[in-house]
Amino acid sequence: MELPQFQSYGNYSNDNYGNHTLQIFLPGITLWYSYKTIVAYRDSQDGLVVCENIWGPTTGKHLNWIDDGDKKNRIKSDEFDTMLKAALERHFVVERQ
Repeated sequence: MELPQFQSYGNYSNDNYGNHTLQIFLPGITLWYSYKTIVAYRDSQDGLVVCENIWGPTTGKHLNWIDDGDKKNRIKSDEFDTMLKAALERHFVVERQ
């Protein structure tokens, strides 16, 4: 089994800020975080999916680093949440109680 790995993304000059931009590599899916929020993901079925900026200028900068500023292909927040949930369910067994 492939173990999860992570790295910072973006162009911060100080490593202390890199904790706010984490890219998590999991088996079959990669997640991009801005602070503690998943703002984008990539898997083989959906490709790169980036949420519209509903947060502010700093997360907007993070989104630009992820998709090179391709704002026209970002999707609405509720659609992003639905797609992300479906993608995570495809890659991981989810226990239901």
